[in-house]
Amino acid sequence: MLDAIHAAIGGTFGNVFVVVDADDTDEANYKHLQEIFLPDTAGRVRFYTTLATAYAATESNNNDVIILDGNSSHEVTEQITISNNRVHFIGLDWLLGIRRHYGMSTKINYADGNATALPFMIKNLGVRNSFRGIKFMNNNTDAQVVGTVGEGGEYAYYENCEFYNSTTLDSDTTAELVLGGDSPIFKDCTFGSLADAVSGDKIRPAVLIDGSVVTSGAGTTRDALFDNCLFWKQAGGTTTAMVKVAADADIERYIEFHDCRFIANILGATPAVAIDAPTITNSTFIVSGDSYATQCTKIATATGIFSAVNAKVATATIGIQMT
Repeated sequence: MLDAIHAAIGGTFGNVFVVVDADDTDEANYKHLQEIFLPDTAGRVRFYTTLATAYAATESNNNDVIILDGNSSHEVTEQITISNNRVHFIGLDWLLGIRRHYGMSTKINYADGNATALPFMIKNLGVRNSFRGIKFMNNNTDAQVVGTVGEGGEYAYYENCEFYNSTTLDSDTTAELVLGGDSPIFKDCTFGSLADAVSGDKIRPAVLIDGSVVTSGAGTTRDALFDNCLFWKQAGGTTTAMVKVAADADIERYIEFHDCRFIANILGATPAVAIDAPTITNSTFIVSGDSYATQCTKIATATGIFSAVNAKVATATIGIQMT
């Protein structure tokens, strides 16, 4: 296990903490991991049964690493606000060298029945935090929950992560990811679902770019990159979109969707656009590389969104029927 950690993360100056869900304490591997990850010389515990307690043990700017087991879901009972800097969260798949776009064995879940006055399961506000090989899931129907993950930090990095939200499918303002962060990168990630149908002709985006929700009015998204990502929706009507920009002021300087696929389930409606946005004047907004949409009329039509894609046909960026 220690060799796998060193191979995956290349070593760290910080502490390594392991989280195994409390429901798995009867398994043989649980005892084995306890024997490996003993308290350190300062008496600091390195083995935990909840993500919240493991995160509470981290030190800001120490490059601490949290390894999450991949058996059952890690249940979250209230919003976890990540305000420490340079903390790294790694799922078991990623640790073992398995790189998935979706279906990760490590799942963090916000189960239904948790009363809250806070909007997210995970809210990142720290600097240079990273997340790898994790499926973020929200099943909490509390009306206060508007997103699975709220990203409002600086230089956050997500790789091989899936963002899923099965609740409030009749909304224009609930999403899997609510974005208001500075310079985030999302690589090889999946946002949304092809299984859960949007209820009615609602936007119900997979990604909502609205900084005011994440950081109380100060969260403009700057220099954001989505690289080789999937955006999924089973649309309820033509208004449904994969990405929604709430206002021009919510993005600044630069945002790019590179080699991204916007996929609408053929069993649902056909979205008019995959990216719903107002006129863009505050940023360079680019769709580039081999990006395309299926079962959508257009990727985007808003003024200020520029196409730099490999052309499929002369007048559109929609996949061509294979013959």
